[in-house]
Amino acid sequence: MTELQPIILSLELAAVTTAVLFVAAIPLAYLLAENNFKLKPVVSAVISMPLVLPPSVIGFYLLVAFSPAHFFGGIIEKAFNIRLVFSFQGLVLSSVIYSLPFMVNPIQAGLESLPHSIKEASYTLGKSKFKTLLKVLLPNIKPSLLTGIVLSFAHTIGEFGIVLMIGGNIPGKTRVASLAIYDEVESLNYHSANIYALTLFVLTFLILLTVYFINGKYLKAGRL
Repeated sequence: MTELQPIILSLELAAVTTAVLFVAAIPLAYLLAENNFKLKPVVSAVISMPLVLPPSVIGFYLLVAFSPAHFFGGIIEKAFNIRLVFSFQGLVLSSVIYSLPFMVNPIQAGLESLPHSIKEASYTLGKSKFKTLLKVLLPNIKPSLLTGIVLSFAHTIGEFGIVLMIGGNIPGKTRVASLAIYDEVESLNYHSANIYALTLFVLTFLILLTVYFINGKYLKAGRL
């Protein structure tokens, strides 16, 4: 069971992170898709920075921000009695920040691809913006929603740099599968490293295969 702990922890981290991202990314993606405000390029750039920045850079600044000795980390610990560094909660928050573009960008692209006539028809029928988003727009971008969910989940499972800097590689607490692979390779225990690596490889492949298969079915249905 001890050998499975890193895999189970990785799945838990990916599931919680994806759920938080899904709730947080929809209003953010809607804001970016529906509005052209002056700071939109700045907001879009900030969201997309994890795509190009090394994990060590983001991890360092998050480590500083999450530290109880600094403002944000100190406020969280005093208000909620949660220490973000070297904790699962810290891993979740850092993973949400680092995987944000993988959820926001597909949903934003999906919303921007919809014809304006769909929204106008909904407004004409008396539906509010919230109901239009919830009952009209989101059901029409299911492939984009699925893509965001799958990419966020898969990206979180495979993350190494962020979880190492924030989590500290504590067995049973923050030692996820990617860190377990690193530890086993350093110990020259290639058999165990191969088990962890192969498990992640198969999981990621099956997840991506599922999203391509489902999106392919949606595209065929749309042509019909």
